[in-house]
Amino acid sequence: WRTRTSTREFVTSSVNGVPAVSRDVPGRFPPVLNIPVRTYRFIREWPVIPALIMVVLVVCAIFAPLIAPHDPLIGDLRVPNTPPIWYAEGSATYILGTDTLGRDVLTRTIFGARISLIIVSIVLSTGALFGTTLGLVAGYYGGHLDEILMRFVDLTLAVPFILVALVVVIILGQSLTIIVILISTLTWSGFSRQVRAEVLSLRTRDYVAMARVAGASDAMILYRHILPGVLNTVIVIATLNVANVILAEAVLSFLGVGVPPPTPAWGAMISDGRDYLGTAWWLAFFPGIAIFLTVVSFNFMGDWLRDKLDPRLRQL
Repeated sequence: WRTRTSTREFVTSSVNGVPAVSRDVPGRFPPVLNIPVRTYRFIREWPVIPALIMVVLVVCAIFAPLIAPHDPLIGDLRVPNTPPIWYAEGSATYILGTDTLGRDVLTRTIFGARISLIIVSIVLSTGALFGTTLGLVAGYYGGHLDEILMRFVDLTLAVPFILVALVVVIILGQSLTIIVILISTLTWSGFSRQVRAEVLSLRTRDYVAMARVAGASDAMILYRHILPGVLNTVIVIATLNVANVILAEAVLSFLGVGVPPPTPAWGAMISDGRDYLGTAWWLAFFPGIAIFLTVVSFNFMGDWLRDKLDPRLRQL
């Protein structure tokens, strides 16, 4: 039989039940340690835990009506601020407790994932499309057009987002559409600046010059030769911006200008529970944990994609 250690390998044979003398071979692990070591290496190489959290988020968002045990908008005023199930006063009917109106915290947290996923999908789709197009045009043509577009991006970044959001919501009212539009203005500028920087390098490549000599139009060159070169960058930026979008929505909901009540949103749930942290901490704790896990998972996934898609950052 053969066993492995971190410093040597023992190869032992048996003759008539009597073990023979072993010899040492460096650089192996014993079988007992193989499974933990391989598991650690697999988790380190692949984002297993962040991927699992993201899958749970997507499943909760899509199948919220089937998963949630209660209605997120209807509460029972007879059981306000019921503690979680592990408390003596807790109830198996409300695993994570209830809020001040008797609504199930677990149900509202699950439905809050749906709101976050809807906002993330719409915001990043529009932001990536608009920002990537702007960056392609600015980087490829350069000159005065590049200067005008980039100054427009700088102007957008200089505007205080929270102040503008407060003013817009006060004037136009509180709605999901307004929140999506506001957060979209926060995300597209990052795409445009990074894509422009990539295009400034790609437009000088030989294959782009050959396509131009062959008579390809500017639109064809941008679509067939330059856009594929920046897609990896766009994917990484989109993944890293998921956390920013979720936090922006949570901040706006916390300030009372986000998703209109009684629609469950994580930021609004934290805002509702901040006055009860001493007596009913679970009202703000569980939505906060949901935001924390989601943001950290997407950040890890974005870092992993950046390492895998960028040859300069690829880990050996």
